[in-house]
Amino acid sequence: MKGLYTIGLMICANIFMTFAWYSHIKLQQLGISKSWPLIVVILFSWGIALFEYSLMVPANRIGIASNGGPFSLIQLKVIQEVISLLVFMVLVTLFFRNEAFHWNHIAAFLCIIAAVYFCFMK
Repeated sequence: MKGLYTIGLMICANIFMTFAWYSHIKLQQLGISKSWPLIVVILFSWGIALFEYSLMVPANRIGIASNGGPFSLIQLKVIQEVISLLVFMVLVTLFFRNEAFHWNHIAAFLCIIAAVYFCFMK
């Protein structure tokens, strides 16, 4: 169960982080944050990122083998990167319709997913 909790927390954390990194761009495109100074944009993003940290830190503590979890530190990082890319792909598809995925983007993502396979090989 610790593995499922870890992955679930990582998914939620990455949703917040992706919003922290990119929602200000969508808000700017909509004209909402067009006049915000950069410091306000940074503080806005940090406010969202606080929720990411509140989920990612427990995910790593629960998931790490030294705390009784099923994953090594390297495995946690590789899992996090794959989740980050998958969450990014979904959110970009939903909120940034002018961004198109091409075959080379998919190939790059598949290479990263293959990294998970190699990371878990004994």
